[in-house]
Amino acid sequence: MEVLIWIGTAVALLGMVGIVWSGAIAIKARREGLDDAALRARLQRALPINLGALLLSILGCLLVILGVVFS
Repeated sequence: MEVLIWIGTAVALLGMVGIVWSGAIAIKARREGLDDAALRARLQRALPINLGALLLSILGCLLVILGVVFS
């Protein structure tokens, strides 16, 4: 089950990269000084990236936990 731990670690790291990426999108949009409607539209495009990345990181952590439990 050691393979499950490594796969879970890779998936969790991929999720963390996505979370950082969506945060960078939000920070960049905020620094551009957009008006409220444009800022809201930009953040609405980043929201699915953030939620998908959060799901990946949770699934990766669950895979790691299952790998540890079954080892």
